Amino acid sequence: MQRPILIVEDDLKIARIIKAYLEGADFRVCHADSAAAARAALDREPPLAVILDLGLPDGNGEELCQEIKERADIPVIILTAKSSEEERITGFALGADDYVVKPASPRELVYRVRAVLKRYDTPDGMDRPLSFANGALVLDNLRHSVTRDGQPVAVTPSEFKLLETLAAAPGRTFTRDELVSRALGYRFEGYERSIDAHIKNLRQKIEPDSRRPTYIKTIYGIGYQFCGVRDAL
Repeated sequence: MQRPILIVEDDLKIARIIKAYLEGADFRVCHADSAAAARAALDREPPLAVILDLGLPDGNGEELCQEIKERADIPVIILTAKSSEEERITGFALGADDYVVKPASPRELVYRVRAVLKRYDTPDGMDRPLSFANGALVLDNLRHSVTRDGQPVAVTPSEFKLLETLAAAPGRTFTRDELVSRALGYRFEGYERSIDAHIKNLRQKIEPDSRRPTYIKTIYGIGYQFCGVRDAL
């Protein structure tokens, strides 16, 4: 049986509408109206993805987002009335895979769920691990895992897809808009800066010194470039 999409939303009307649209798209759905209920649902059955409202009656949605990411590699779509650019960037910095501002189209939300889940798919011809610097950094495309110096690195699906996109073409410079489209799977105005938050997170995880990155270089005025030397097969 397919794992469910978990909706964490205390507004029952909004939750019912989202649930109806997701079920119409053949997803299983479960609903939690508080942080406590969400934790209980996570304990019962790890969901396929989480749609998370930040304004919960019994807790901080930002903290819950971080907790979900620490528990398992589960996609999180933040659904909130917080609409400023800085608030969106903060959401991505927490590890969210997408950020949707209320009021949101339920049809669009279904699309975004599908787009997030699609990032787990392995691209054609990318079934072999990508290894760099004599195995110091390894991306396993089948397992969607990253190791640094032989130790596993916890990355979100969006972070993995972004790193994979860059690492598959060392030396190529990608604009932020290209990375939004290729790695995150959507093209919406204002989301280019979400790439900066993801890159910052990745550098903290894979770089020996995130202040002096050796793998992911900033090409000022353009975007980002992966500079690792790929190991011979």
